[in-house]
Amino acid sequence: MPQTDSSAPAAPMGRRERKKAATRQAIADAALRLFLERGYDDVGIREIADAADVSTTTLFKHFPVKEALVFDEDADQEARLLAAVRERPEGRSIPAALREHALRHRMAAAESDPRFAAFFGLVNNTPALRDYVQALWLRHADALSRVIAEESGLPADDPVCTALACFALEAPRVARGDDDPRQAVIRAFDLLESGWATLASGR
Repeated sequence: MPQTDSSAPAAPMGRRERKKAATRQAIADAALRLFLERGYDDVGIREIADAADVSTTTLFKHFPVKEALVFDEDADQEARLLAAVRERPEGRSIPAALREHALRHRMAAAESDPRFAAFFGLVNNTPALRDYVQALWLRHADALSRVIAEESGLPADDPVCTALACFALEAPRVARGDDDPRQAVIRAFDLLESGWATLASGR
């Protein structure tokens, strides 16, 4: 997918790691370009490998399934999401930290890079990608719910933590159709903040 901003500087990589990262990025870029040009289903793995100047074996070492080529930043995105909660400044609530994350990493990237509209169109119009992104969404929601529970001292299976995680992940997607998506996200998280504060005061 189009690259999103990472606010934290990456740790220095050795030459081998840099080469692997560059190869992975070249494959993902080639795949997205071809998918956007011709459609996901009309592009084969060998074509992507040829466009990235790698073998199909190398491609599959980086991306075990075709769908993963579209979501090459998924692991980094989940790590940033969880870090937003774990590493939030003292005194900042969990909903406020998630709002800041949504505005900085999800909304800002979509606003600044015109490829995001094409990317979302590709995903929405491709059944295999819709199914794949739903599986990713559920995994992120589960991981975020566990971190929210850890940070708030609630049981790992508390439905309140699951609800907050799901609503926080869904807000930016819902807001994309609004005339002012950024303000819509802020309003959604204001609602989450209010509910979370009420819950905290009752404990």
